Amino acid sequence: MAYEKATRSKPASGYVRTLTQQEELPLLRDHLLRLDAKSRHDRFNGFLDESFIERYAARCADDGTVIIAYIENGVVRGAAELHPPESADWLPEIAFSVEAGVRRRGVGTSLFRRLIEEARAKGYKTLRITTGAENHAMRALAGKFGAHLTFRDGEATGTIDLTGQPLAELAKLASAPFAGTRAVMNFSRVYRTLLSAIASGVYRDAKDFIAGFRRGFRVTRRRSGYRL
Repeated sequence: MAYEKATRSKPASGYVRTLTQQEELPLLRDHLLRLDAKSRHDRFNGFLDESFIERYAARCADDGTVIIAYIENGVVRGAAELHPPESADWLPEIAFSVEAGVRRRGVGTSLFRRLIEEARAKGYKTLRITTGAENHAMRALAGKFGAHLTFRDGEATGTIDLTGQPLAELAKLASAPFAGTRAVMNFSRVYRTLLSAIASGVYRDAKDFIAGFRRGFRVTRRRSGYRL
């Protein structure tokens, strides 16, 4: 699932929240049944029939699985699943699915981030993830959040350590507003400098002013390393 290509479609207009237990069976089931053949194959590492999906959703509603949903116009279009460990020797396992119509909007990243918050709140230290070896987008998304995957029998399996340093994706998102602030400050500095130049007669007409403004802002933008 290609969530993070440089060119995206329109931004997501929905929201992310955790489903209640009563909502899980119908909403998760209907979402999974809407997946196209390739998406269903990527999610379950095989082409599975509708009766399997119905049983799977029912089990998730009964075994304590946490379902975090992306909801658009009242319909679940993406889901992150946090499955509790089946025994003391097992790790909690995570899984994701996003419908084709809402991809390339950052939905997967939003679901992943919220899932990790839920896992940490439950006290989990490590998460297990399994996906199809051909599901390149899911592997890339998991890698952004620190997953280390190995390949065997057509599957990619790995773990995510929740006890280490802040995840690279979260750290990058946290620093983004500061980059924007620096750009605005640099823009304002250039603007004030040019106004002073006009007042002192350095620029004699509007054409000179515009040319100087563009030249000064280009230099400032290169130095800041930020693009508007």
